[in-house]
Amino acid sequence: MTQTTTTDELRLAPWLAGLPIAAALWVLTYAHLTELADLAISLFGLTRATHLGEAVHFFLYDTPKVLLLLTGIVFIMGVIQTFFAPERTRALLAGRRLGVGNAMAASLGIVTPFCSCSAVPLFIGFLSAGVPLGITFSFLIAAPMVNEVALALLLGLFGWKVALLYLGMGLLIAIVAGLIIGELKMERHLEDWVRAIQAGEAMAASGGDLAWPKRLHAGLKHVREIVGRVWPYVLVGIGLGALIHGYVPEDFMAAFMGRDVWWAVPAAVVLGVPMYTNAAGIIPIVEALIGKGAALGTTLAFMMSVIALSAPEMLILRKVLKWPLIATFIGVVATGILLVGYVFNLVL
Repeated sequence: MTQTTTTDELRLAPWLAGLPIAAALWVLTYAHLTELADLAISLFGLTRATHLGEAVHFFLYDTPKVLLLLTGIVFIMGVIQTFFAPERTRALLAGRRLGVGNAMAASLGIVTPFCSCSAVPLFIGFLSAGVPLGITFSFLIAAPMVNEVALALLLGLFGWKVALLYLGMGLLIAIVAGLIIGELKMERHLEDWVRAIQAGEAMAASGGDLAWPKRLHAGLKHVREIVGRVWPYVLVGIGLGALIHGYVPEDFMAAFMGRDVWWAVPAAVVLGVPMYTNAAGIIPIVEALIGKGAALGTTLAFMMSVIALSAPEMLILRKVLKWPLIATFIGVVATGILLVGYVFNLVL
């Protein structure tokens, strides 16, 4: 026993030395991503005043942000998973009354101000911990769409009634969409490697008898397995988003969003899907569109599709989900967004 304890302590020593350094570097880098991106584009002779400069800046800012979040969250979830077997996690959440777990996940999304791609790492972490699929989707939908950034900006620009209605409708979409996806029992459309982690085949979590070096090593293994598979999709997805982000055609969009025709809302949703930004980035565009005569409901439907159904997000999710599940996710959420657009246009 003494020899085993001494061996574990020796194995823990490198972690105790390395983790604080790694954490400090993580925080320092994450806190200065904007400055680093500014420096990078200046070295290329670009400025954010140009379309190309804004697109390059967006890519250089968002790529390390998402990869840092992915690495940090997956590592922490990997360590946490050693304390809770997947079966225990599933039982904890699956045993709640219908919709309670979805409401909890959607509420968690409100306090995590992530764009859609930044929410994916925690979504993957939930899946790997055995959280039911429908509940994880409630979080994935709510996190980018309903957060304090969006609510604060809507409150300041359009008043508390619009902000409160948006909050209610956004949460309703997240909860109902998660319930529907959960009831469809589509776990078979998760990628095989995700299902292996869920089932505990990729990593045996024996619980409380593991020494800390083994727990930390499990977290590192989790990072290698998940980040190692997903990072190319992150680059492609954010690259696409950066190209579109730099070239937003506001005048063209305002031209049809202000038209009083039934197809304006679905057209706005379709137009928003290829684009990519977060709530803070899209709301100034929403303000500009409304200032040019676009209808509020149509514009909010466009905003929701940009931040909850972006093409870059789908590209990243493709490494985790198979196409039938992605298509179901898009269909359910798009239906909810259409409802929001029509309700806002009818009420306001």
